[in-house]
Amino acid sequence: MASVLWMDLTAEELRAKAAADTIVVLPVASIEQHGPHLPVGVDTILCSGVCKAAAERAGDDVDVVVAPTLWCGMAEHHMAFGGTFTFDIPTYRAVLLSFLKSIERHGFHRVLIVNGHGGNIAALTAFLPDFARETRLHVEATTYFLLAEAAFPPLLQDQKGVQHACEVETSMMMVLAPGSVREPRLLEAFGARNGLPGRPTVSRHRSFREMTETGVVGDARRATPEKGQACLDACADALAGLLREMGRAA
Repeated sequence: MASVLWMDLTAEELRAKAAADTIVVLPVASIEQHGPHLPVGVDTILCSGVCKAAAERAGDDVDVVVAPTLWCGMAEHHMAFGGTFTFDIPTYRAVLLSFLKSIERHGFHRVLIVNGHGGNIAALTAFLPDFARETRLHVEATTYFLLAEAAFPPLLQDQKGVQHACEVETSMMMVLAPGSVREPRLLEAFGARNGLPGRPTVSRHRSFREMTETGVVGDARRATPEKGQACLDACADALAGLLREMGRAA
């Protein structure tokens, strides 16, 4: 199978994909703390892996190329723990728009932004009208773990979906980055096991330091590679389904 990754292709091959109206997947993620047991690259590793797997699964039905992952996002709420990079809103918008304009200048028409970090969701939603006004691209955006959220409950012991540095993310890292999980630290890797507190009608910025001493939300002690593969399959299948829908709508 030919690579679905933009970075593996030649400029000539990418020009041909643009001429064929290939869908560009643009993964966006974060570099941020993930508790005592996971590397800070979790969101970037997982989002990149899910996008690659989904593009390969959808490849028989729709042509897809996966752009390099934007590894920095909106992560101010993790800064107190260290190890984290964050944009401010104007910078994040400007960087994303520059990526989209580059894609547009090369002749592509359709872009699916695939997000792998909860802190990016509000910003991406707010940016979509700007992207529609300032480019000629058809741009859609999704968060892969929300797209697949209905599949998670039967796969997990203590959670109904993705939290942070949790049963899901730790299990998926055991598959996509084997050896990266600091297994001796798993006994400490739990916190705010009932999820993040909040009042949906009232908003304010809160540091994760206020909500969890460990940087974990959920319980990573439940993680296994078998759960990780099942969660990866669920996420890749859901995203591949969306790509097929986009292909049919062309």
